Amino acid sequence: MKSKLLCQSCSMPLEIDHVKGTEKDGSRSNEYCIYCYENGLFKDPSLSLAKMLDIVETQMEKMNLPSTIIQSSLNKIPKLNRWRVLSEK
Repeated sequence: MKSKLLCQSCSMPLEIDHVKGTEKDGSRSNEYCIYCYENGLFKDPSLSLAKMLDIVETQMEKMNLPSTIIQSSLNKIPKLNRWRVLSEK
């Protein structure tokens, strides 16, 4: 089974190009989504992990997703590259 490409900040699936963020040269990022990353930079560089978890939970609840799916996504976020790098500092 092919693993899904996920935003390494919020865990949003990056299956289609128009949801991928952009690098400085305008190319699409295979690591971050349009909501987290633009022109090679995080849109909110001071965003904390706790705030990201809150944002993701709120957005997923608005989409009426099952609580098991929401919790699964929330559990993945601290293990994503953006947050793992911060925890290693």
